[in-house]
Amino acid sequence: MATELYFQDATRLAELIRTKEVSPVEVMQAHLDRIEATNPGINAIVAVSDDALKAAKRAEAVVMAGHELAPLHGVPFTAKDSYDTAGVLTQLGSPIFKGRIPDTDATGVARLKKAGGILLAKTNLPEFSFWIESENLLSGRTLNPWNPDRSPGGSSGGESAAIAAGMSPLGLATDVAISVRGPAALTGVVGFKATHGRIPMTGIWPRVPRRFWHAGPIARSVRDVALAYSLLAGPDGADGYSTSPLAVDSGVGAMLGRPLRVGWLVEPGFGLVADDVAKTVHAAADALRTAGITVEPVRIPVLEEINALEVLWKIQAMETKPAFRKATAGHEDLIFKHVRAVFDTRDTSIEDFIIAEQQIEQMRDGFAQYFQRYDALLCPVTPVAGHGHDATEFVINGQTVSSLHVMDATAPLSVTGLPGLTLRFGTSAEGLPIGVQLVAPWLAESTVLHLGALLESMSPVRHLHPALAAKAVAA
Repeated sequence: MATELYFQDATRLAELIRTKEVSPVEVMQAHLDRIEATNPGINAIVAVSDDALKAAKRAEAVVMAGHELAPLHGVPFTAKDSYDTAGVLTQLGSPIFKGRIPDTDATGVARLKKAGGILLAKTNLPEFSFWIESENLLSGRTLNPWNPDRSPGGSSGGESAAIAAGMSPLGLATDVAISVRGPAALTGVVGFKATHGRIPMTGIWPRVPRRFWHAGPIARSVRDVALAYSLLAGPDGADGYSTSPLAVDSGVGAMLGRPLRVGWLVEPGFGLVADDVAKTVHAAADALRTAGITVEPVRIPVLEEINALEVLWKIQAMETKPAFRKATAGHEDLIFKHVRAVFDTRDTSIEDFIIAEQQIEQMRDGFAQYFQRYDALLCPVTPVAGHGHDATEFVINGQTVSSLHVMDATAPLSVTGLPGLTLRFGTSAEGLPIGVQLVAPWLAESTVLHLGALLESMSPVRHLHPALAAKAVAA
């Protein structure tokens, strides 16, 4: 059983613990052994909690005493190293914060612990969570478990790589333009970004600005991210953006069983998309149609008129600079190149800033109009399967584009705050995962979770795991 535990999802592990088929100690030890065997070749884990095994023993005592168990009792989880974790290193991917140990947990960490979860470890990220690859001067570069020459993405690439490789069943991540959904897609796991503000950002750095930042889970199954969402969402009294209680639902939970309508879109609107990615989205559309969902190709004019990534960058770079400057003052020699690039970005004029603000309003209006007719949108996550490390360009269908194009299908959800779910539904010719993205209206998380579970049940690739990680354990 020990060799199988690390590829079980969190829901199954909780069930095995609840029925006493395995103990929390067995589960924790299996993941600790997996980290020891696998992490040296992937570099996803940057710190292991010294209390993890002790906490598992305490959880085992509760099971044996016959007490009522919380939903995640005894289940390990990991957290991106931007989440504060009491008594455990939280270094933000920066030498400037080397050795930093917070006194309190971030809200997300505290909520998973309250649900019985046990913090196992912290995962790698780019410095200050600000790039499309997970690399920094403090803990180095994370590799994709499916191919070490490829990136697991960023900024939650350490989290997605750890879950894909079996080092963790459930993780806490953040997303400002792609950072939950992209890494999940590139490593073949499930990522979920709820409506902006649904999950509090308290205890996650940077604290400001938060207008585009989202917190969300990465896991091995749709049911796991649904469970995590149910535990993480809701106001905490500290995050002013988090005001909507979990009970507010405009999705399938409020539709009284009426038929769902889904539009699917690859191009135009998201720029160039590789043929294998486009075919995977098409295959997912066909699968939903066979399941009785009304599915049809669509176009969303506002996506063709406004580049969401350009709009986000004009605002986000300006709003991020003050916090980054304050954090790095006096330590300029320790700043990694991606944060330096933020400082080197030309300041946005007040006129362009206002135009960008208004373009976001236009995008929200455009999506609102789309969702008058459709319940969800099915589209790509990234335009290509796993890309190389430090890539500056992609060649897509014979044309060369900037690697920043990797965010073109995810940034629109970040600037508008829409919920999005990503899961694997295909495989590239090189054996790399290909994901699809489901989008629903604001506060309609139940819709994407419902459709995601439906797609997952029909996925031909849902049970695949990277051979690299398996070989690492065998060795």
